Amino acid sequence: MSEATDAEELYAAIEETARLVGAPCSREKVWPILAEYRNGFAEGGVVFSAQAGERHAGELDYGLAVPPGIGDPYAHALAHGFVTATDHPVAALLSDIRERCAVAEHFADCGVVGGFRKLYAHFPRDLQKIGHLSDIPSMPRAVADNAEFFARYGMDDVVMIGVNYKNRTVSLYFQFTKEHRPAPHTIRSMLHDLGMKEPDEATLEFAAKSFRANITLGWESPEILRVAFAPPPGPSLDLSTAPIPAGPHLEQFVTRSPRAYTGERINLFAVKWTRDKEFLEVCSYYQLPDGYEPLRQMAIHKNQT
Repeated sequence: MSEATDAEELYAAIEETARLVGAPCSREKVWPILAEYRNGFAEGGVVFSAQAGERHAGELDYGLAVPPGIGDPYAHALAHGFVTATDHPVAALLSDIRERCAVAEHFADCGVVGGFRKLYAHFPRDLQKIGHLSDIPSMPRAVADNAEFFARYGMDDVVMIGVNYKNRTVSLYFQFTKEHRPAPHTIRSMLHDLGMKEPDEATLEFAAKSFRANITLGWESPEILRVAFAPPPGPSLDLSTAPIPAGPHLEQFVTRSPRAYTGERINLFAVKWTRDKEFLEVCSYYQLPDGYEPLRQMAIHKNQT
């Protein structure tokens, strides 16, 4: 769907998109990351994302594929100064996951302001159960502590794990099929059990169309820190279809951010909750190679949303 993207071309796109959302972008902070991962994003997916609300203003995130030739993504990030050495279990988690799961690919998540933040292990053809993941030595105990909660709400299959090295948290991405997605009343009950903000009906209906849920936990307590639901990506999505106000800067982002493919623009909206807030994340895909997993999920769920 797209031709290989050069690092200079991608940097220019990041810089332009950062202006749209009011985020300061410096070559000094962004370029070292692009230079190290250019062999991965050249033919891999690239996505830009921004979040609504004052707390998230002034930042643009960008996600990149890690080159397949990098055997240990964490060690590579450490060697290039993207993460700091630590004896915390967060340092071992990615390699522990790779030893036990058939990881198909890795992604890096960065901010133009915050810099390198996360690494992801993605295994779309080898979905993992919570019981198996709980046995990973470096996995937060909170995963096992919440096993009954996950089972109660029908969250069985984990397709991806994100490791946030700055916040020392882990995000589990639960995959839903088109026949098996949480109903609005199920999501309401889940959020109530977690003490999250009470959603309105429109937000519940939006979340119930999701193809994935993202649950974030840490090592310090069994508490679930954040919950997110994301309907599948789609062409020319309008922010008016999202249940939460996003602001004019995100409207420009959704409609004007650069992209390296022809045809309709592909976007994704997600609703997120923490104990004290409810907010919207907006993603705009910059590069969409053939076989890219979000496109596959979009096709699977097309007639079910």
